[in-house]
Amino acid sequence: MARRNIYQVGDDTLRQISKPVTEFDDKLAQLLDDMRDTLIYADGAGLAAPQVGVLKRVFVATFDGGNTIIEAVNPKIVMQKGRRVAAEGCLSIPRIHEKVERPRHVVVEAFDRYGNPIVLKASNFEASCYCHEIDHLDGILFTDKSIKK
Repeated sequence: MARRNIYQVGDDTLRQISKPVTEFDDKLAQLLDDMRDTLIYADGAGLAAPQVGVLKRVFVATFDGGNTIIEAVNPKIVMQKGRRVAAEGCLSIPRIHEKVERPRHVVVEAFDRYGNPIVLKASNFEASCYCHEIDHLDGILFTDKSIKK
């Protein structure tokens, strides 16, 4: 496994729209493994492929310090409800935290690394994390959605 460099705000890659994954192969598995290692090393909650320079619709997340890794390929939000405003940060925008409004509950449909369909149900922080990572896949940064007072 390997850690990859995390692209920082200002890099054009972070503003591009990622393409769907069409091949569930060893190359995808290597990307997911590298993203897991990178996320754990950076002590983050989520990491999207564009943040490591790959314009594919993939993210990884962890909510227990890396013991459990969620892998989502071609994720899409199919249900959202409620409202939550909370401070967010990003591995690609260090030392910045701003309030963002997100859904309180989401359901995300995606695929695992083998192409099997999965459903991720999340609330509160986890729901915000999924939304944040999916935004990365569309070239959107959390600072684009911040609530400035």
